[in-house]
Amino acid sequence: MRKGTEEKTPIVVRPEAVERYLREAFGESARMLGVCALGTDGGQGMKEFGYGKPVCLDFEVDGQVRRGVLSIMRGDKYGHQFYWDRAAILMFQYEAGGRMEKHVRPIALGYFDQDDRLVPVSAPKEFFIISEKAPGYDYYLDLQRIQKTGLEARDLDMAKAFASWLARVHAAKKDDADLYMRRIRNLIGASECIFGLVDAYPHPYDLFPPERFCALEKRIIDWRWKLRGFTHRLSEVHGDFHPWNVLVQEQGDKRDFAVLDRSRGEWGEPADDVATMSLNYVLFGLYKEPRLTGDFERLFLTFFETYLRESGDDEIFSVIAPFFVFRGLVIASPQWYPGHPPEVRRALLRFLTNVLENERFDCRDFNRYLREP
Repeated sequence: MRKGTEEKTPIVVRPEAVERYLREAFGESARMLGVCALGTDGGQGMKEFGYGKPVCLDFEVDGQVRRGVLSIMRGDKYGHQFYWDRAAILMFQYEAGGRMEKHVRPIALGYFDQDDRLVPVSAPKEFFIISEKAPGYDYYLDLQRIQKTGLEARDLDMAKAFASWLARVHAAKKDDADLYMRRIRNLIGASECIFGLVDAYPHPYDLFPPERFCALEKRIIDWRWKLRGFTHRLSEVHGDFHPWNVLVQEQGDKRDFAVLDRSRGEWGEPADDVATMSLNYVLFGLYKEPRLTGDFERLFLTFFETYLRESGDDEIFSVIAPFFVFRGLVIASPQWYPGHPPEVRRALLRFLTNVLENERFDCRDFNRYLREP
């Protein structure tokens, strides 16, 4: 088991590295005059909690003496566990600090690399990523085919492969209760999760009026407190494992898959991934009738049964409901999925309410959650 937040080698601020950075950021005329720690122990008075150890820099550019403070955030349980969390804060300070009256002016933005070299980021406007292009086709195309021509043996094999892969991924555990609760807070309150999705629905919404949304949010708070007792479940996760983020790869008679767009963090609750893929089987099945039957019920149960057999995680049934609500809000959304027939959307919205009312989810009687509350 991986314990706690991984320990990083402390950053060493070397004068020669700082001077190299100054030349890269301000030009070859830049020269460091001095570097020292800013303040001493207790220098912040009664304030004992800080986010980093500032370093004072004296330097000159084109013969003009300048003074700056180099600041580094430290990781903590307040949403700063990872370097990308801290990067976002520093980027905001760099962008917005200079626009505020009386605020000290940011001078430069950069990062420490693995060798403690300082690398400048100059006048950022937007960040981007380039990823490899993997072969294959989107998995949702298989689900559309099943709707038209029926289930094949290879479709059950693929559902089993997904479940087996998730069981292997989720087997990596981490002992960090604060991080688990951060993920639960994000699930409930983040702009792209439950509360944010609710706010993105039309207001008022005829199919799910405000009083039902209000009751749903209140019930979700009950589940937040329940989940405080499950912090031991923190596991490696994908975070957005759905049919549009899976590429099916055909290699002769064999099929494999690749996944895209890992989201919302490396660690979380395994039920998130399981709920996401399994509820999409329900979605495609509801297009036939407003209950889960036939081919998509077989896919749903095959996926669940394989995952349970290989993970041994019967406890997942006690925590999965709010993750179903999150994914249900996504796939029922008139913005994200505008083409749903009304009866499909109504069934999904009934599910949101009903699934929260049982302490344990029953995967073998899914249709109970589609009934009128």
